[in-house]
Amino acid sequence: MSGSGAVGGAELEALRARVAVLEAERTRTRRPPHHRIRSLVAVVLIVLGCVLAPLGALAAWTADIVGDSDRYVDTVRPLASDRDVQNAAASRVTNAVMDHLDLNALLQDVVPTQRPLVQKALGKLGGSIEGAVGSFVQDKTQAVIASDAFERIWVDANRRIHSTVVKALTGSGGGAVKIENDTVTVDLAPVVDQVKKRLVDSGLTVAGKIPEVHTDFTVVRSDDIGRVRTYFRLLQLAGLWLPIVAVLLVASGVLLSTHRRRVLIVSALCFAFATLLLGVALTVFRVVYLDALPAGISQPAAGSVYDTLTRFLRTSVREVVAVGVVLALAAWLTGPGRRAVLVRGLWHSGIGAVRATADHAGLRTGPVGPFVNRFRNWISWILAGAAVLAYLLWPYPTGWVVIGLALALLFALGVVDFLADRPRRKDSPA
Repeated sequence: MSGSGAVGGAELEALRARVAVLEAERTRTRRPPHHRIRSLVAVVLIVLGCVLAPLGALAAWTADIVGDSDRYVDTVRPLASDRDVQNAAASRVTNAVMDHLDLNALLQDVVPTQRPLVQKALGKLGGSIEGAVGSFVQDKTQAVIASDAFERIWVDANRRIHSTVVKALTGSGGGAVKIENDTVTVDLAPVVDQVKKRLVDSGLTVAGKIPEVHTDFTVVRSDDIGRVRTYFRLLQLAGLWLPIVAVLLVASGVLLSTHRRRVLIVSALCFAFATLLLGVALTVFRVVYLDALPAGISQPAAGSVYDTLTRFLRTSVREVVAVGVVLALAAWLTGPGRRAVLVRGLWHSGIGAVRATADHAGLRTGPVGPFVNRFRNWISWILAGAAVLAYLLWPYPTGWVVIGLALALLFALGVVDFLADRPRRKDSPA
């Protein structure tokens, strides 16, 4: 009995010791109050940063359009060769020329004795004559707009009027670009002048009597352009600081969190998703904008203008999404997770197999191998910093630039892993 009692007491003591260990572990894992406050502040900062992410992309795009004339010209340059815009501009110029073209003035070149007969013929066939002349003018207008002259006129005009475009979008009009009745228009008078010269050179000398004609080509039309102009002004004031603030808020939230790697992965994906919503909003707003246009405005041309003006903004959206996905993937691959460790093991095994093949082929790294292996961590961090610096110094990075830099960094790290010659133990085979 005494022996069984001793055994029962020992088991009881062991059970008590186990309970004490579990209680100690529970106490250690229980978060103190200040940890919960830090986590709450981190969540708030990350949410604010993700909310500001799409607004930051808009602010950066606005700053480019306002502050960089070359950037603006590069944005609108493709419109000169867009077929829908060319057709709309040609129709507008043709109508303006025909409104000022007097067909009866053609009789001045007719012999006086023949004028009554020609006038009688024009009276019967006036519609057909007008249609024929209209087709002739349309052909000459299309020839002007399809030529390099129109592209030069378009680019030079937009470069000169960049400040006027900015004034129009920020509240004051005037000049070649103006806002009237919630419409942003561009004067096509230089194109009309080129068409007049083509008509005169083709034998329609009466076109030389057409006075200077100012006709407007609608670039943007919206009943809410006043409110849009206000938002544009606010984004202009925010400039490039808003995206920086958004990134700093997310970074601060990650640094305040307890599980930083896990929070970094989630934050990067949320940042990318919030910016992706801006791209979706641009697509939805395009449909709404085109449906709200008046009947007199060419929807294909308006769609081309919208797509061209938002082209670099969509590029920025894809860039931010790529950065978020690459950053989240990098944080996951360098983590202690089972799958991440498996992927890294496969990576090192593959490079090890290539190194073994090179060794059997007689290729040796010499003193480079031990040096790279000794300073491997420093070299890896330098390569990562160089990739980040290249991204920051890139004038206008795109999503493909981000992916290209990530692949280049991955290749460089693979080369470092290949060159790193780990010292062998004396009892291991060569």
